[in-house]
Amino acid sequence: MVVLHVLFEHAAGYALFAVKEVEEIGMLLPQVEASVLNVGKFNSMVSLAAFFPFKSAQAALENMNAISEGVVHADLKLFLETNLPRSGKKKAVLGVSDSKVGAALQEEFDVSIQTGGVVAEVIRGIRLHFHSLVKGLTGLAASKAQLGLGHSYSRAKVKFNVNRVDNMIIQSIALLDQLDKDINTFSMRVREWYGYHFPELIKIVADNSMYCRLTQLIGNRKELSEESLESLEEVVMDSAKAQAILDASRSSMGMDISPIDLINIERFSTRVVSLAEYRLGLQEYLRSRMSQVAPNLAALIGEVVGARLISHAGSLTNLAKYPASTVQILGAEKALFRALKTRGNTPKYGLIFHSTFIGRAATKNKGRISRYLANKCTIASRIDCFSDIPTSVFGDKLREQVEERLSFYETGELPRKNVDVMKEAVKEATDVMAEVKRKLKKEKKRKKREKELDENGDTNGEVKVKVEEEEANTPVVKKKKKKEAEETVAAEEPAAENGADETPGKKKKKRKAETEEAPDIKEEETETPSKKKKKVKTESVEAEPKDESPETPVTEKKKKKKKSAD
Repeated sequence: MVVLHVLFEHAAGYALFAVKEVEEIGMLLPQVEASVLNVGKFNSMVSLAAFFPFKSAQAALENMNAISEGVVHADLKLFLETNLPRSGKKKAVLGVSDSKVGAALQEEFDVSIQTGGVVAEVIRGIRLHFHSLVKGLTGLAASKAQLGLGHSYSRAKVKFNVNRVDNMIIQSIALLDQLDKDINTFSMRVREWYGYHFPELIKIVADNSMYCRLTQLIGNRKELSEESLESLEEVVMDSAKAQAILDASRSSMGMDISPIDLINIERFSTRVVSLAEYRLGLQEYLRSRMSQVAPNLAALIGEVVGARLISHAGSLTNLAKYPASTVQILGAEKALFRALKTRGNTPKYGLIFHSTFIGRAATKNKGRISRYLANKCTIASRIDCFSDIPTSVFGDKLREQVEERLSFYETGELPRKNVDVMKEAVKEATDVMAEVKRKLKKEKKRKKREKELDENGDTNGEVKVKVEEEEANTPVVKKKKKKEAEETVAAEEPAAENGADETPGKKKKKRKAETEEAPDIKEEETETPSKKKKKVKTESVEAEPKDESPETPVTEKKKKKKKSAD
């Protein structure tokens, strides 16, 4: 007897259902399809064996990611080990909706897995009546859980590094191509419109943006004079061409133009000039994005061609998955299928034809160099796609290899071996990556320090001011020490003069007092300037009674004389 258990993954948790009368259900599939819609009949066929609710939204997301990748999560493993009956006379069969998960479960457990047939119909019924089969779960709660998990799963899938987005490259290269077409069309319109008034200017100036700027500058050709020659030279960047424009304006065959027509032509040419300037800015933006997203591909084949390859492939990841033979003819699909249909020669190159290498190669070597270049482009795109820290070291080395191969076809000089070049590239790349990591670590530390200072209420400016104050205070302390030393010397000089009047016993006492005060002076030198100020005050107070000491013997003599007179 076979016992069928069906595993159902829901946003609320894992559920294990036991299916009754599996042989009869297996035979009567049309009846099963009809009975799935009826809750009562479906409950008689299927019963809930176990339910494992997810503890949090994060746990639900982790399990969902594991199931989508065909991996058995620890929660699912524990749930099935606990609740799936594997011992007994009856043979257990586990029904799973996804074949990848089924293969992973078969490796983990010694259980036969069933994915098709009746399992699909049973899971359809479970999905329809899940909230009624699980006690305590309402339809509203189940739909909320599904909605929340769906949003979090989508956000997790869409998450990416902002600096490594190839969508911006695809959009910018498409806009660049569109701008080229639009600027060309609009400038031709300006040429045709202004050509009625000044037809000779078309032959003199070939560049579209320069022609539009000259249209703005010249206006009415009859107003051109020798004074406007300098301004013409600034636009044209050629004195001979500026003189030719001036001469042509004097002998032009064009018709006269009204001021209102001239205003409209000038407005339109201003728009065309602004578009041309915007195109230059967009090209610079594309260059910077390519250096961040695909630096090796940009270094090898150029920013514009590399961006076109990424755009044509759909993404950098898709380009990295392509073999070199596909990259070689990428962009020449029509020619390829036409050649296959007519049994003619297949194309040798597609978008990579716009690189400088194929243009520099001889006609007989164009196919060879395109095949070699496509090989190196594939390597560069894979390095860019799967490297954590983008560097252009490998792209530069691959470019050197293509240059060497080109010179080999022309001169016969043998190029370096690929192994040696890649060893050099790996060594340089590790050094560059170490340097980048060190800079990132420094930047993190600096940001952390700034954050701590902001939390403490201090700013970088205040800290700098404090440091400057400390540096400024250091020489002041030295000056104070000098002043204190001079004051002590000045105080000692009158004491030495007064010492002549004192007795020898008092001199001995003074010497003892000075020796006792000597260690105190040493301590003062090590103390802070604020404490030194206090001590200087106390010393000045103590110096006053010392100055009075020579007066004491005079008063004693007077007292003795009074006593003798009495």
